[in-house]
Amino acid sequence: MYAQLRETAGELAGVLWREHTVYRERGGGVVIRGEHVGRWISLAPTGGENRALMRAGRLLDGGTTAPARTEVVVDLTVGTAELAAVCRRLLAEVAAAAEPVREAGRDGKKAGRTARAARPARPPRRERHTSLGSWFVLLCVAGVLGAWLYSLFGGYGY
Repeated sequence: MYAQLRETAGELAGVLWREHTVYRERGGGVVIRGEHVGRWISLAPTGGENRALMRAGRLLDGGTTAPARTEVVVDLTVGTAELAAVCRRLLAEVAAAAEPVREAGRDGKKAGRTARAARPARPPRRERHTSLGSWFVLLCVAGVLGAWLYSLFGGYGY
């Protein structure tokens, strides 16, 4: 199955991106990384014959991969063009999910990206460190300890 996934991934990578890296992942699947577009695609075996789980996600700063945003089970017997179309759809969904939502301003035009407002500082906590429930538990433990000591030494008249 790995050989079929590797071959399919190589063909897909050539169709989708000029610059790509294809490598094997731990679970036996194959990953196609497009560094220049900041996206990745993975093909993993599903247990069914000629079927694979195709996932897509983003590449984060530093080269790490973000968790998959979208996934679909594909039939590997269809042509490379059909698989490339599915890949493009998944990549478009990943790109749409990565873009920030811009709301319309007062003039009806879409607002540009603005710096995020700093959160106001949290007020200092004025709570007790030991809650009422904690005091109750401490009193119960002290009572049990006192009853045990009384049963040990209380009956002998000390």
